[in-house]
Amino acid sequence: MDKVRLIYYHQAKICRDEQVVLQGADFELYSGEFVYLVGLVGSGKSTLLKTIYAEVPVQDGEAEVFDFNLRKIRYREIPLLRRRLGIVFQDFQLLTDRSVEKNLEFVLRATGWKERAAISERIEKTLKQVGMEKKAYRMPHELSGGEQQRVVIARALLNSPQIILADEPTGNLDPQTGKQIVALLHEICSEGTAVIMTTHNHYLVRDFPGRVLLCNEKQITDITDTIPVK
Repeated sequence: MDKVRLIYYHQAKICRDEQVVLQGADFELYSGEFVYLVGLVGSGKSTLLKTIYAEVPVQDGEAEVFDFNLRKIRYREIPLLRRRLGIVFQDFQLLTDRSVEKNLEFVLRATGWKERAAISERIEKTLKQVGMEKKAYRMPHELSGGEQQRVVIARALLNSPQIILADEPTGNLDPQTGKQIVALLHEICSEGTAVIMTTHNHYLVRDFPGRVLLCNEKQITDITDTIPVK
C-alpha cells in the first residue's frame, strides 16, 4: 500500500512569546511512520506538536496537516482537525472524579457519539487494545502511572486517529514501564497509525527504532542514521 503524506511543513517559522523557536523548518510525516523528536528543553519539540493541533500558529512558510492549511485554518475547523489526531500528554490529564470508563465516555460524547451501545463497544475495544479491559471501573488514583498512561493512549485512540502525538509519554514513568508504553505505541503504529513522540530518552530511541528528528538551533535535522543500533 502506498504511503500517504499526512503532514507537510516547508520553511516553517514558529514563534512562542515573540521568540523564534523554529525557522526554515522542513518536516513531513507519512502514514504508518514512527517519528521521534529529540532535542534539549526549549528546542521546540513540544511547540512543534502544538502547531500540528493548531494550538500554536505557524508564522511563515507552508504547513499542512491532512487537508488543513495551518496558515489559513479557521477557528471552527480546529475541532475537525483535532478529531483526526490522538494526543498523549506526559501528565495524563485524566478526570480524577470519574472512572476509566467514564473518562473515555466523556471524550466520545464530547466528539458527537450518542448511542450508548456504540459508546460501550468503542470503549471496550480501545481498553482491550491497550491491555486495560479489566480496569474500566477503576478510578485514576487506583491505577499505577503506567496504567494511567495506557488509559491516556486508549483515550487518544477513541476516534481512530490517523496520527498520535505523544509528548514525553514516558517522562513520569520508571524505565521498565516506559519501555512498555513505547512498545505499545510501536504496536499501534504497526497497525497503520502514524506516531510522533518527543523524548529525552536516547535508550528508547535505540531500543525501539524509528525515524529520528533533532530540534536544535531553530532547525529540524534528520539524524536517524547516526543512532547506534542495539
